[in-house]
Formats: sequence, C-alpha cells, structure tokens
Amino acid sequence: MPLALLLPLVTACGGTAGADGSKTVTVTVGYQSKTINTVTAGTLLRSLGYFEEELAARGKKDGKTYKVKWQDYATGAPITAQMTAGKIDIGSMGDFPLLINAARGKQLGQPTRLVSVTGYNLRGGLNTVVTAPGSHLRSLADLRGRKVSTSVGSAADGTLVRALKKAGIDPEKGISKLNQQPSVGASALTGGSVDALSQFVAWPGQLAYEGKAKALYDGADLNLPTFHGVTVREKFAEERGGVLDDFLRAQRRATDYLRKRPVAAAESVAEETGLPAEAVYLYNGAHGIATFDPALRPELIAALKKDVPILKAAKLVGDVDVDSFVDPEPLKRATHTPAYPKAGAAKSELWLKGQDSTRTFDSPKQLLKALKGAEVRAAYVPDALTGTLWFADRAVWVTDGSDLRAFVTPSHAKTYVERHAGARVVSYADALGLAS
Repeated sequence: MPLALLLPLVTACGGTAGADGSKTVTVTVGYQSKTINTVTAGTLLRSLGYFEEELAARGKKDGKTYKVKWQDYATGAPITAQMTAGKIDIGSMGDFPLLINAARGKQLGQPTRLVSVTGYNLRGGLNTVVTAPGSHLRSLADLRGRKVSTSVGSAADGTLVRALKKAGIDPEKGISKLNQQPSVGASALTGGSVDALSQFVAWPGQLAYEGKAKALYDGADLNLPTFHGVTVREKFAEERGGVLDDFLRAQRRATDYLRKRPVAAAESVAEETGLPAEAVYLYNGAHGIATFDPALRPELIAALKKDVPILKAAKLVGDVDVDSFVDPEPLKRATHTPAYPKAGAAKSELWLKGQDSTRTFDSPKQLLKALKGAEVRAAYVPDALTGTLWFADRAVWVTDGSDLRAFVTPSHAKTYVERHAGARVVSYADALGLAS
C-alpha cells in the first residue's frame, strides 16, 4: 500500500483523516470545465456522476469508501504541475500539453501515461484563429507584424506556429506573440489590444456566437489530427489500477451518453460552465467539430509524434518517447469495447427553440430554406472545403449558380470563388433570400 494511504492526515491523493484512514481512498481528478473537448472525462462526467457510481460499486466489494475530488483549471499546464507534485491522479488536456505532461513527469520522477482520448478532429478543426468582427484582416498572411494572443505550449499555439510557417511567416519574428490565458486573450481581442487570437475549443466558437469575433483561419487547413486525452500518474495506475479502470468505464459511459443525447449533453455542459449551449453544441453536437471516442487511434498517436518537434523548437520539451507514454492496456482491460465508427461528413443542422433534438439537411441551401419563419436557436453549416461546422449566420456565403455554399473563413470563400467561374461571395441575408 502506498505511503500516502497510510498517513493519518488528509493528503491530496488517496488519504483521509481518522482511525479508518486505510478504508477511505480519495481520487483527485484535474479537468478543464470550459475546454469542452474534454467533457467526457471532466464536466459532463462529473455532472452525470458515473465515476462515483463505479467507485461505489467497487466499495461494496472491497469495503472501502471512495471519494472523488474534482479540480478545475483553465489549461493543461497547472494540471501537469499538480500531477508531477503527486497531487492529481488523473487529468485531461490537449495533445501539446500531453507531451509536456509526459516530459515533465519523466523529468521530475512522476512519470505519466496517456490512457484514453476524449474528443478529436482528424483534420485539426478544433483550433481556430479569430479576429475582431470589424477587422480588415482577411487571411493568415495578413498577420505579419501583428499582435496575436495565444497560450504558449497549447494545441492552439501549435496550430498557429504550423500555420504561420505554412504561410511563409516566421512564428517568432514575423508576429508579436502574446502568451496569455484564453480568457485574457479573449478580453484583449474584444478590447482591441491584439489583432487576432489563436485558441482551442470552445473559445473561438463562443466568441463568434457572441458576435465578438470572426474566424480568420480554420485549423482544419493543416489536415493534421488534434485531440484531447486522459493522462494518469504511473504510480497511481500501478497501485490503483482498478480505480483507473472505473474511471475509464465511466468515461465510456459518458461518451455513450453524449453520442446518444447530444442536445441534453450540451445543455448540461452549458449549465455547469456558463458557456452558451449553442457554442457547446457547435463542437460537441451530433455533427460537431469534435468526435468523441476514448480509443487511442493510430492516426492520433502518429500526429502526437509530429507535435514533438514543434515543442522542442520552442524549448518546452526535449525528446519525448511517445510510444512509452501511450498505454492502451487500461482501456482495453476496462471497457472491452471497440472504437466507435469514424465520423462521417458533417451535415447542416438546425436547432429550434424549445426542441430537445435537431434536424439535419443534406445541403446548406435546404437549411436556409427551413429557417424562414422558424424560431431558431442555432443553425450550423459545414465548410465546403474542410467540413468544419460553423454557425450559419457567422459563415461566409458563396452563390454558385443555383447552389449556396458556406465557409468558415474569407480565405476559404476566396479559394472557392477563384476556382469556380461565376461564383461570388454574398451576405448571409442575401443567401437567405436566394435560398427561398
């Protein structure tokens, strides 16, 4: 039995006070409530109580009392700091922070393992660069010499670095990068002190929904998977393997719930976080930007290996042995279930007021027709180039003959128009008129 479980005073991970200390086990889970790509291992899981249910069943068998201590953070960095200090047992974070988690854990003698995925997007659409609604910036190339806010070491920063390089801009010298927490960067954008914000889910969608930002760059342009996952302290996994199994079973149950009841899940997450349910659904909905599946898919692990050089160049990590960090055995042992089918092509989707389900359409034009006279809560359309879902009234619309197509960014619309003679950009209001 680990020393922490024998101490008579309360400790952060697995201790208790009183004579029955050895019979009470406290599991500390670090999560990011507003990083809604992690909800099946955080916000939604907590609200559903599935982990506590699994632990209660374990307690009936072994006579112990299990308690869960949930700790909420804005980013993955403080979760890693607490894990390497032995104060958090299980945590969830994005792909770039996961690599830092692996590196810091090994460096500080608290090695960690990646044991499951929460949500992913195979093209990278979870990260977006946004600018102010009235900005004259039209493409990533326009960021040269501008002030850009991001969280260094995050997946969003990784997207920014890769995208700038692809655009021929030095990510260190070509822009003025401000390292800020997501909420600080969002305030900086709305306050006009930065020209753009590169952030992860759900900040870009939330700001766009609230009319405080418009998309400048869709991370899906990189066509490189991005994801969030669950990491565990190696010592905890070895000493409390059954508890880890319970967590992974609970995560699978929460994933099932989200996939079967996406509207209810979005409402639940919105209530817990204060985020607009419409923004949550943009990512976590039936055709949302994120696909939820705990499976450690090979393409995700391959993408993780490609992230290492980006972090090394930023001097945030040295070499990271991804293969030894990734541990698929606990998930196999705990769930005995195969991966979900990969997500199909996104469809246009309509969420009406007062409804607990949505309607899907085969084309954006059909969606626009359905909006006439309807009491709309939110309408979503996939980008015609990348498939990234976006709000219909925030998208860039193009008419091409009798067709209407939607795009997340002005640069996508420009690319399409240049390739199709007669196509032209129109306003959302004009698109509605043309559809009817």
